[in-house]
Formats: sequence, structure tokens, C-alpha cells
Amino acid sequence: MAASTAAGKQRIPKVAKVKNKAPAEVQITAEQLLREAKERELELLPPPPQQKITDEEELNDYKLRKRKTFEDNIRKNRTVISNWIKYAQWEESLKEIQRARSIYERALDVDYRNITLWLKYAEMEMKNRQVNHARNIWDRAITTLPRVNQFWYKYTYMEEMLGNVAGARQVFERWMEWQPEEQAWHSYINFELRYKEVDRARTIYERFVLVHPDVKNWIKYARFEEKHGYFAHARKVYERAVEFFGDEHMDERLYVAFAKFEENQKEFERVRVIYKYALDRISKQEAQELFKNYTIFEKKFGDRRGIEDIIVSKRRFQYEEEVKANPHNYDAWFDYLRLVESDAEAETVREVYERAIANVPPIQEKRHWKRYIYLWVNYALYEELEAKDPERTRQVYQASLELIPHKKFTFAKMWLLYAQFEIRQKNLPFARRALVLWKSYIDFEIEQEETERTRNLYRRLLQRTQHVKVWISFAQFELSSGKEGSLAKCRQIYEEANKTMRNCEEKEERLMLLESWRSFEDEFGTTSDKERVDKLMPEKVKKRRKVQADDGSDAGWEEYYDYIFPEDAANQPNLKLLAMAKLWKKQQQEKEAAEQDPDKDIDESES
Repeated sequence: MAASTAAGKQRIPKVAKVKNKAPAEVQITAEQLLREAKERELELLPPPPQQKITDEEELNDYKLRKRKTFEDNIRKNRTVISNWIKYAQWEESLKEIQRARSIYERALDVDYRNITLWLKYAEMEMKNRQVNHARNIWDRAITTLPRVNQFWYKYTYMEEMLGNVAGARQVFERWMEWQPEEQAWHSYINFELRYKEVDRARTIYERFVLVHPDVKNWIKYARFEEKHGYFAHARKVYERAVEFFGDEHMDERLYVAFAKFEENQKEFERVRVIYKYALDRISKQEAQELFKNYTIFEKKFGDRRGIEDIIVSKRRFQYEEEVKANPHNYDAWFDYLRLVESDAEAETVREVYERAIANVPPIQEKRHWKRYIYLWVNYALYEELEAKDPERTRQVYQASLELIPHKKFTFAKMWLLYAQFEIRQKNLPFARRALVLWKSYIDFEIEQEETERTRNLYRRLLQRTQHVKVWISFAQFELSSGKEGSLAKCRQIYEEANKTMRNCEEKEERLMLLESWRSFEDEFGTTSDKERVDKLMPEKVKKRRKVQADDGSDAGWEEYYDYIFPEDAANQPNLKLLAMAKLWKKQQQEKEAAEQDPDKDIDESES
């Protein structure tokens, strides 16, 4: 067995190795190989013999055999419609129309949804001038498969070719009841126009624009009226289209077409009204073509004022898009307001101001309100100086003062501007109620030595504003009263102010209060009082923060100084950790310095 295995191994042929792998000098193409194979063909198949039928008996025999073949094919697979069609066409070629009809009817019983079957059946009848039979087939086809547009097209075309205009119209009407695609309606309209039936075509258009209410179809309807010289009808169609789509579904294509129609009629004022109406209601992104056509129109037929109006309208659209994208972009509101103030009516300007001031900053921090509050300032100045309406000016000021969260922060400028306005109106009671005269009122009560009245005035003022200067002035008043316990009352005011201003965003104001308090303790306090205030003093630290450019892009980093108050640090674990880290770093630095200079320690110990 081992010997046979060895012999088997020896019989394995070796793989041939190609020694020369270079390409042959003469290259043979695939085309040449095929040509040579064709030329060397030895067996050429002769064409099939032609059968000649000489008598009727032989013909009948041929028909019998052919029909048997077709029937066998159908019997094998009834669902192959091409076999049925070939069978029917063969019978048609022999002028056996009745037999062909029978085959088509049998095929329809198998698959009545086959479109080709209906088409071939009807074409056979038309080819053989069997008009009524063809009508019957088309009628059955559109009844069975009403959504196959090809049947309707063929049917109407046949009737029109036969000169049966009324019959074709009747078929079109049956078709339109199914509310087919747009091209079907255009075919019906063109059919009527071929016979100069303009009124009928108009009626079809009326139905068409309601079934397919697209802007382009209304425009086609209007242009149809314009083409046939019915200009009043065309204008009415455009006006109905504007009303139909309303402000919610406005499309610039409709207004461009309407304006161009009026331009062709030399109604230039109508054109301007159409363009301005549309531009006031369509967003900028959807009105590029409208702006372009309006500009071209004004350059052709307008004056300088008209072109300026276009520019203003375009800028208004730009600002509208900006404030829609970010309602709290107050700079965009300022630009928008400057534009409308220079060109628009007072009511329009007021509307924009009301929309702008409605966007109250979402966070009650003063830095977020600084830009916003100037919207109110500008609004009030506009009402006073431009609109010259004192009552509305007063309402604007009062509304702004009610809106500001005075318990967290206030804007002394608003109180001052309001009081100055009331002084200009010679309305001193309102001015006194505002603020400007608060200091004078307080000074007056101090001169009259009405201590309790002065103290009440300060308390009333602090309900309106928590400004640091008011607290310092209040503390100094208590100190200067000279009555028993004035030092204690002054210290109490400082303590109350410090507690109140812990939540103050402006840390510089809080620092100002502590510095005033420390000056007071340096002069009148004990050592423990001074130490207590010193412990409240903040640490000045340098920090970094990101800076953004006007366009919102990253503009790098900037350094700034911040204040960390011990009271805040005690309530924030992160600040405690930071303080401990700084202390550890300081100890490490001292330790390293001592290790580097041991002689210094010896000298110090000897001394």
C-alpha cells in the first residue's frame, strides 16, 4: 500500500513554468481571433425551407396546426399576455377579425389590468375601421381603469380625428370628473381653443385652478386671459389669486407676474403698490426675485425716491431676519429702529419699539440689561422729541421703571431722565416722586433737623434702588446726626448694606462699601472692629475669559481682575480648595527657599 501511494505521488504532473515572461513580438487581438473562427466555419446552417400553400385544404391544415401551437402555448402559461397578443395579431393578419376579438376577450378575462392588451385590442378595431367596436373597447377601458391617462388620451384623439367634437368633449368631461393630473386639464383647454371656444376654455380654467391650486396655474389662467385680450379678466384673476392664497401662503412668483402684467398695461402706480405690498409681507429669503424685478422696474420707470424706497425696504427685510433669528440681539434692534425712524410713520416706529422692548433679558443680571435698557431710553426720547407726545413719553418711562427689578439692581439713569423730563414739563410733583430731587429733599429734612423723617426718606429710597452710594450716604447721615448711639446705628447700616449687597453683581460697588466701612472703623472703631472689617475685604485675583467678536466668532482671551470675598469663599467649596492650594504653594516656596539658603537661617538664629 505504501508502494502504491508512492507510485501515485510520482504520477502527479509538474506545473509548467514559463521561462520567458516577455510579451510576444506579434500581438493577436480578440477581434482577429473571432474573425478567423468565422472564416474557418465548416458547417453553415441553411435557411429554413419556405412553405408554399397551393390549395384551400392545405391552407386550412396550416391554420389548424398554427392555432394548435398557439393554444398549446396559452395552455402552458395563461398569464403570459404576449402569447395572447401574438395569437390575436396572427388571426388579424389572416383577416379573421372575429377570431382575434375572441382571443382578446379571453385574454382580458385572464388579466383585465394589462394596459397593453386594451391598447392592442382597440388599435386593431381602429385599424380595421370598426369605429363602434373601438368606442366600446375604449369605454370599457376607461370604466375599468379610469386612472390610466393613456386610455383617455387615445379615446379623445380618436373622436377628434373622426370629427366628433361633441363626443370628444363628452369624453373630456367624464375624464375631468376624476380630477386627473394637470396635463389632462391643459389637453382639454387646448382642445377647446383649437375650435375657438374661448368661453368654454375659461370655464375649464375656473375648475382647474380649484382642483390644482398652484401659483403657476393661476398665472397660466391670467396669461390665457391676457393673450386673448381680456385684460380686465386677467387683472381679476390675479386679484382673486392674491385673495385665495392670503398672507399665509404668499409666493413671490404670483406678485412678479401680476406686476409685470400691470407694467405691460402701463399702470406703473399699480406696479409699485403690488411690489410694496408683497415686500412688506414676504420674508427676505423668499423674495430675492421680487427685489430684483422691483429694482429693474424702478430703474426703468421710477425716480430717485423710488430707488431709495427699494434700498430701505431691502434693509428692513435684512433687519427683520436678524431680529427673528435672535430677538435678544439689541444692536440689530437699534439699527432697525434708526432706519424706521428716518423713513417711517410714527405708528410704524412705535410698533417696532414695542416689539423690541418685549424681548426682556431672560436673566436678572445687570450686565445683561445694560444694552436693553437703552431701548427704553431711545423710545422715550423719540416720543418726547420726535412724536412730541408727553403723555406717551411719561407712560414709557413709568413702564420701564416698573419693569426693572430694583431689588436686585437698578439704573439711576432712568430715574434721572424721567425726573428731568417731568421738570421740562413743569410737573414738579411727578419729578419729586421720581428721584432727582431725592438728595435735595433729604438735605432739606436734615437742615430742619427732622432725623426720623430723613431716616424714612432713606428707607423709601432704598426700596427703589440698592445703589452703594445710597447706603454710604445713609450711614454717614446716622454718623453725623450726633445723637446718642449714632456710632452703633452707623455700624448697623454698614452691616445691613453688606448683607444686602452679597448678591450684588457689581463687586466694585461691594468693595466700595467695605472700604467706606473700614474708614469708619479706623476712625471710631476698636481693634476688634477693624479686624472684623479686614476679614471681610476681598482678595484681588487675575482671571482670563474668552472674548467674542461682533459677529460671534472667537476673538481669543483677555485678562481681567476679579474679587473673591471671604464670605463667598466660605460658601463655595471650590474657592476653599483654591485658598488651600495657594497656602500650600506658598509653604512649598518658603521651604524651597530655606533649603537653598541655609546660611540665612543660621544668621537669623544667631541674631
